[in-house]
Amino acid sequence: MKLTVNGVERSIPKGWGDETLLDTLREQLGLVGAKYSCGAGLCGACTVHVDGVAVTSCTVRTADVAGASVLTVEGLAQPDGGLHPLQQAWIDERVPQCGYCQAGQLMQAAALLARNPRPSDADIAAALAGNLCRCGTYARILSAIRRASRATADAEGSADG
Repeated sequence: MKLTVNGVERSIPKGWGDETLLDTLREQLGLVGAKYSCGAGLCGACTVHVDGVAVTSCTVRTADVAGASVLTVEGLAQPDGGLHPLQQAWIDERVPQCGYCQAGQLMQAAALLARNPRPSDADIAAALAGNLCRCGTYARILSAIRRASRATADAEGSADG
């Protein structure tokens, strides 16, 4: 079975088809950014993108995404190693405390900005409603997403002019 993960085609042992995508990413591929938390898709800690759509990887069988393109938080950075605008905003806004939910928060926010580069606060709240943060850094997460949205708009504006 083949998966393209963070732009690289990977072979997954056939016996792993019935495992969750989360387990396959962590245990077969060593990509431990997505975290196991609730195991039922309710907390968002395991969020990754499958063909550009944010999904909770604890609820998806690996076989169900065979041939798909999977993006994890490890692949969010730019190909040259530069940080994604969200990652930089997370640092600038000092979002993480314990950090456990952060990969899922980042991936959900990246999916939001990909489909809506200039989201309202209500758009952000709706998109991230399924991503829980036990430390309660929601205000900083909101600020970071706003910052990343502005940075992306500024970069696009300078590239156009």
